[in-house]
Amino acid sequence: MRISLPMKTLAAAAALLCAAAGAAAAQPGAGELRQLLATLNERVGRLERRNAELERELRAARPAAPPARGAESAPAIEQRVLALESQQARTAAGLDSERLSENEPELTSRLKALEMQAGGARSAARKIEALEGLSAGFSLTTMAQKPYGAADAHSQLNYRGDAFVTMPLGKLGAVEQRVYAQFRVGQGAGLNDLASFSKPNASAFRVLGGLRPDDSVAVLAQAWYQARIPLPFGGHAPSSKETLEIGFGKMDPFAFFDQNAVAGDETRQFANTVFVHNPLLDAGGDIGVDANGFAPGFRLSYQNAGAKPESWRLSLGVFGAGPTGSNYQRSLSSPLILLQAETERRLFAGLPGNYRLYAWRAGQASHFDDSVVATERHSGWGASLDQRVGDGVTLFGRYGRQVNGHVRFDQAVTAGAEFNGSYWSRAGDSLGLAAGWLQTSRAYRAASGADGAERVLELYYRYRINKQFELSPHLQYIGRPAGAAGAGPITVLGLRAQLSY
Repeated sequence: MRISLPMKTLAAAAALLCAAAGAAAAQPGAGELRQLLATLNERVGRLERRNAELERELRAARPAAPPARGAESAPAIEQRVLALESQQARTAAGLDSERLSENEPELTSRLKALEMQAGGARSAARKIEALEGLSAGFSLTTMAQKPYGAADAHSQLNYRGDAFVTMPLGKLGAVEQRVYAQFRVGQGAGLNDLASFSKPNASAFRVLGGLRPDDSVAVLAQAWYQARIPLPFGGHAPSSKETLEIGFGKMDPFAFFDQNAVAGDETRQFANTVFVHNPLLDAGGDIGVDANGFAPGFRLSYQNAGAKPESWRLSLGVFGAGPTGSNYQRSLSSPLILLQAETERRLFAGLPGNYRLYAWRAGQASHFDDSVVATERHSGWGASLDQRVGDGVTLFGRYGRQVNGHVRFDQAVTAGAEFNGSYWSRAGDSLGLAAGWLQTSRAYRAASGADGAERVLELYYRYRINKQFELSPHLQYIGRPAGAAGAGPITVLGLRAQLSY
């Protein structure tokens, strides 16, 4: 590297040259000229030596330049590549194993932890999706009753447990499908052997068939399939106002016919059978179910909700009935046929009410005289209504009329009301009051000497302890039991405990 001469040195050299030129102009002598040249040479020599010293000092003070990128030695590069390959091999080996180890790279452990969390989330999501729409429940009903005025009758205690599950099936286009199953277990017959048409304990359940009273056996009470089809076919299902329902299997016919909002659940409302269902069908026996209260059957229903919230529905039910038809022996021979028309109305300042009118034909019904073994055909019609008339008051009523058949009573009227406890600052409580009138048939009066009608009264108070636990004291009065002339009244006191989940 070369370093240029300082400006002062050049200026001095220029001055010497100028002086020499001036001297030459003055025609100096040869001796003076030689002296000037010698002085100039000496000074130029010193300048060159100084320049060389400065170059050496500069090279000694400058640090060594780093190697250029890519100029790394081959052994160093190879060593780094081997380290990276080893790390990758350990990571791959760790990911191939499902076990976690402290000797694995941290990256491998984190990836495995994330995979496990993601797998758990996917599994939970699949379970939730599979259970979507699934509902289940369980109830336990216990009742203690003590009769007064009944000969040879003693206090009774019984319990009944019901477990149910509703399972949705995959949609078939716009058709919704579900399966319902119910299991029932219980012990104790209650006071249902009293000499009266009405039975004071509709919740009593005990499997018959030669079992001992201390045997508790669960039975498959119901198991049926239902399809809900929006109408018209091929239309836009969410906008549909018409629905066709098809169901078949082992059913409780009263779950679909003769329903009532405040007189249809013996575990929470009235306990006497004449207030739970139409007396001619239930207490009279025309429903024709098996000993456990169920029957195989088929149901078809059409609902029109075009004037929502008001709607109407037509339903047809065909059930195996009678001593053989209800237990799958001759279910298709002379079945029970039920036809019902119902509507929901908004009366009394827009309060909801339900009105049902139905008729039935029982192909294998029983004669009221137990000595008559042969079955006969019965038919009749009835009505059921419930109507709210206030914020906490709901009225109900039922009527039944037997058209033909040898029955104990051929007309029945029941009516009553349920009052919500909000009127006395107990919104979860309810008070129920009902009365019934069962008119004996002409044939039965002629055969038994009965006269008049059986009269039934029931009063209950449902006290809510919490959402799952309720207590209900009951008072029942049965006047002229079975329409017998001169028969004294029967009074029944009861206490019911209800657990629901």
